[in-house]
Amino acid sequence: MKKIEAIVRPHLLEAVRTALQEVDVVGMTISEVQGYGRQRGHTETYRGAEYQIEFVPKIKIEVVIPDESEDLVVNAILKSAHTGKFGDGKIFVTPIEDVIRIRTEERGEAAI
Repeated sequence: MKKIEAIVRPHLLEAVRTALQEVDVVGMTISEVQGYGRQRGHTETYRGAEYQIEFVPKIKIEVVIPDESEDLVVNAILKSAHTGKFGDGKIFVTPIEDVIRIRTEERGEAAI
């Protein structure tokens, strides 16, 4: 099993969610996060004064999938979250040793 974590622009959440549903991802966790990479924040103007926004708001999407779905899921995120501009985000893929569904105590891929 693999855990896919994607950090994407907030306005693209719906597009990414739809793309993941199309490749049969049945569950996901969404978090509102803040951070910066090469983008290094941005400047905003409020009531005539400029403010440096160092941490840019993003959405973090987490899904756990079977190994064989990795390429489909990563490509779905890439296609739906890509704008070609700085700040598009990142995708992290990590191995998962085990998953346990609390309600039924199922383990492994059956618990996904």
